[in-house]
Amino acid sequence: MTITLLDGLNVLRKIVDISLVWFIFYYILKNIRNNVKLSLIFKGVAFVILLKWVSDVFNFITVGYLLDYIIQWGPVALIIIFQPEIRTILEQLGRSQLLGRHKVLTVDERERMVYELINTIDYLRKERMGALIVIERDISLGNYIDKAKKLYADLSSDLLISIFYRGNPLHDGGVIIQGNRITCAGAVFPTSNSPKVSRHLGTRHRAALGLAEETDAICLVVSEETGRISIALKGEMLYNLTLDDVRMMLIDELKPKQEIDYEEEISEGETYEENR
Repeated sequence: MTITLLDGLNVLRKIVDISLVWFIFYYILKNIRNNVKLSLIFKGVAFVILLKWVSDVFNFITVGYLLDYIIQWGPVALIIIFQPEIRTILEQLGRSQLLGRHKVLTVDERERMVYELINTIDYLRKERMGALIVIERDISLGNYIDKAKKLYADLSSDLLISIFYRGNPLHDGGVIIQGNRITCAGAVFPTSNSPKVSRHLGTRHRAALGLAEETDAICLVVSEETGRISIALKGEMLYNLTLDDVRMMLIDELKPKQEIDYEEEISEGETYEENR
């Protein structure tokens, strides 16, 4: 049986169709993982669907009747209730970089970057100089960069310290780092409304957590009052860290995904050999 050109085009069309569906699902799930608010909405919808399935299996008439109304009017209610979050999510999807991080740093570049950041944080905490340093990763921060003061300078501790010097008009805002370069200073970020944040924490901590709830950025904070170091990451705030804690977290979080996957394969291989 011979394959005609039309059959080949049909097969190619189906492959492209399946690939597009796979890409859309992958892109959605990737952004769900990186966005705390989106993940909470997703979990709520999944819970309702699971509860509906259970009610159908066990024939819970009353529960099923109520869930039918929830499923029917739920999308409208979600749009009304979560209008600000949905707008933020759509903006985030528009800012996302489809091909991931704009630059994958080499080992030497990562080591130098961590070295400069640790030197900066060490000086700032000793001098009680407040600071907010943000490292962009897969989700673009271009929307915040556009509204800040552009620098596009090589990363150095001297430059970062001068930016956060109390006499500098840009010291109240945040610094955004792309790759191994300081892109801008004086950036303003959305503040978090999470009840988990202590009322004693200032605007910098709330801004760092607010950005970490919406993006996958690494947000370093130095308290002006206490000199303590905090990191906001993946929707959580880690308080009162030591320099060694910060160094290890930066080294781990700045690794490219390919390197992390390779290390996991090696670890799994070593575990398998030990269990034989």
